[in-house]
Order: sequence, then C-alpha cells, then structure tokens
Amino acid sequence: MRIEPIVAGDWEGVREIYLEGIATKVATFETRAPSWEAWDESHLPRPRLKAVEGGTIAGWTALAPVSRRAVYAGVAELSIFIAEGLRGRGVGKSLLTALVAASEELGIWTLQAGIISSNRASIALHRACGFREVGVRERLGSLEGVWHDVVLMERRSPRVHPVGNLSVR
Repeated sequence: MRIEPIVAGDWEGVREIYLEGIATKVATFETRAPSWEAWDESHLPRPRLKAVEGGTIAGWTALAPVSRRAVYAGVAELSIFIAEGLRGRGVGKSLLTALVAASEELGIWTLQAGIISSNRASIALHRACGFREVGVRERLGSLEGVWHDVVLMERRSPRVHPVGNLSVR
C-alpha cells in the first residue's frame, strides 16, 4: 500500500468511497457526495491523502478549516473514509498516521474529528492514533429522522505550538 496526495483526477475513486461511507449512515451526516469543485473548495489544499493498493484507491483523508479566522489557522477538522471491502485491514491507521505527520509539517497544532457515536470503529481508530475524546455533543445531527450524538475527538501536536503565519492556506 502506498500513501499519495489526492489530485483532481482521483475524484471518481474518492467519491465512490465517500458514497460507500454515506451508505453506512454512521460515517457522515451527508446524504450525497458533492461535486469535485465543492469538495475542493471546502478542504485545505494539503494534506489530502489517498491509500493506493493494487492500483486502486483504498481510502482517503483530507482536512477542512474549522474557521477562516486567523487565530484558528493551525486547527483543522479531518475526514477519513475507507473502501468498504478494505475496512479493518490497517488502511485507516496508515492514512491517519500519514495525515498527522503531514499536518505537523504544515504547522497544524490541533486536529479534530466529529464522529457519530455509533461509529465505534472510527472512534477506536482515532484513539489508536493519539486522539482523545473531549466531549459528546448530544443530538447534534439528524439523519433520516434519527438524531445522533457526535463524539468530539482531538489530537494536539506535541511538536507544533500555536504561532503566527502558517503554510496551510
């Protein structure tokens, strides 16, 4: 398995995995995948990573800003999705480990994830990669008429400290 940057030409493979996550009803509150343009606009330009196994995208991860305010420039929210047939095989851990390292190289000091509470696999993955639970937001989102709690997890970098200008935007 290789970890590589996502490029625009990867969108169909990334989108397919995103749709598989949507179908689980525990990976996201989204009910449809956005266009490449909308996805591209809503995520930081880097890091955007894909896991490639046997020439096929096995999973992906990317960061979104939590705010456009300068004070939050080193804080990002992550998304991570793994192909349905490859879950539980280490793809997620490889991707999340690479994302953490790449984000620190860019000066990001806090990564956060909001995880639907019934997504136990994602919560365990984040814990295994150094994230801690900071709280539960009760009945935060409704999906098809069912309210869900969201576990807020974060990882503070021991290497990067909040400072002035960053290279992520």
